Amino acid sequence: MTPETHRPELAEPQTAAENLDDDHYPAYTMGRAAEMLGTTAAFLRSLDEQKLIEPQRSAGGHRRYSRYQLRLAARVRTLLDEGIGLDAACRIVTLEDQLDEARSHTTQAAPPHPPGEPYPPLRGV
Repeated sequence: MTPETHRPELAEPQTAAENLDDDHYPAYTMGRAAEMLGTTAAFLRSLDEQKLIEPQRSAGGHRRYSRYQLRLAARVRTLLDEGIGLDAACRIVTLEDQLDEARSHTTQAAPPHPPGEPYPPLRGV
């Protein structure tokens, strides 16, 4: 699972204005994304090759990036600046996102146990 795979599938926005708050809306061209990150288009292509981010394509075939994808790219860029290789940086970002997702599911699945209360009996043991 890559960080891109856990996007919640929501109803498509009906107007362009509704896309302003959508972190997954592919609003940025490759040039603009590279400029915002202070990096090159080649860096963004390398993240696509690593399967960390898979940008959507415009009707003309140009890559389009979302804010969520730019945050992933920025995290990788930070790790690269610290001397970590691209493969390892992509893997770290993927594992961090998987851990965050697992933690989110854990906290949603079971409410915290109140202190001092006995645990319920195990079933099926």
